[in-house]
Amino acid sequence: MQNGIKPTLYTDRTPEEYADARLMNTVAHHHVTTEREDALGCNHWPSDEFGYFGHYYYIGTPEPIEMFGDLARPSRAVDYRIYQPKLLKDFIERGGEVVYGPVEREMIEGISDAHDLTVVCTGKGPIGQMFGRDDRFSPFERPQRMLCVGLVKGITEPETRAVTMYFSPGAGELIEIPSWSFNGWCNALVLEKQIGGDLEILAKTKYQDDPRAFLDLLLEKLEKHYPTLYARIDREEFDLANSPLDILQGGVTPTVRQTCTTLDNGKMAVALGDVHAVVDPVLGQGANMASYAAVILGEEIVANDVFDQRFVEKFDTRRHDRVMSGTRWTNYMLENLAKLDPTLLEFIGGMAQSRALTDQFTEDFNHPEAQWDIFSSPERVRATVARMALPMAAE
Repeated sequence: MQNGIKPTLYTDRTPEEYADARLMNTVAHHHVTTEREDALGCNHWPSDEFGYFGHYYYIGTPEPIEMFGDLARPSRAVDYRIYQPKLLKDFIERGGEVVYGPVEREMIEGISDAHDLTVVCTGKGPIGQMFGRDDRFSPFERPQRMLCVGLVKGITEPETRAVTMYFSPGAGELIEIPSWSFNGWCNALVLEKQIGGDLEILAKTKYQDDPRAFLDLLLEKLEKHYPTLYARIDREEFDLANSPLDILQGGVTPTVRQTCTTLDNGKMAVALGDVHAVVDPVLGQGANMASYAAVILGEEIVANDVFDQRFVEKFDTRRHDRVMSGTRWTNYMLENLAKLDPTLLEFIGGMAQSRALTDQFTEDFNHPEAQWDIFSSPERVRATVARMALPMAAE
């Protein structure tokens, strides 16, 4: 393997098993992530062909606000049931070893005995619970939104292929993502429903019980809360994009866990991805944070011979600002969109008056630390709005 390191991956799913799996997520890779894929030679979906080029915004206030912001380079969304098996095959072709089968908590000690370092990437169940909760960055004890996410067909593409972020005050948010799946282009709809709000029923109504009734209910709610999206829907064609497996419902409790734990044999296990920091999908940060951290971890593994507490400190320091900024910015938006915080409304008003501010906000989905530089205090929000309004005033 490259750099003289031979990794072993433990997974419960072969590449062939992904095609018949339920939708795993609705992940968008921001262009900083696809650029890492380019560098690693594993970007099989070039963004100039498979990408999208900006963000539309719709804020459903009494006088609706609509805006568009450009991305400096295109981002991209590919169904992970296509994406992950392809990268797993890349890993195998480059000499990586894969061990297939269920991985249980009681197996971790034995796995670590066979390796210099154990990295844990799944945040579910007893394995994720090996790592203690970091209360500094985990303000919530339960999900802040109920989710209904799926891949659908029958939506006309807008003038520019782009993500659209819709906000319905008091009800929730919706993120529409142009996505590539088994049957080609479709749209991911990420419905974020405020608990107790008008849209929450979509998290509890099951498509498989009565597909037509579910679709009619969804169309009714889209027409009420997101009318500009509804206007682009062909009611006859509108349905799940591939099969009844194209939908997920539930909720996510945003949680940050400690970076490492010491196993009984004295070796370190390091938390990566969702086991370290799981965020609500409203801003599309989770997979991008994990990709960033994974590359940092790989660089530190190459640079170090000893995998001890100092190794963990060096790795954690390098990934901390981006991952924790993505976490805190996401949590800020969850809280302040729900209560229509005046400071956030001031920022939205600034975007409505300044295309430069809208472009910056859109581009900085790639750089959550830059977003947190803005939203970490009301004073920073006001300073940013004032600064970005100056070019327009000069005109």
